[in-house]
Amino acid sequence: MLKRMLFIVVSVLMLTTLSGCNTVHGFGQDVQHLGGAISRAG
Repeated sequence: MLKRMLFIVVSVLMLTTLSGCNTVHGFGQDVQHLGGAISRAG
């Protein structure tokens, strides 16, 4: 029972970490595109 609980907790933490990394990466790309648009406009 303890092993199963530990597995579930570790799995949830891993999924949270992976989704957070994807979110930060996507945000970085959005900022990069915004910077390019501002450069072209100026």
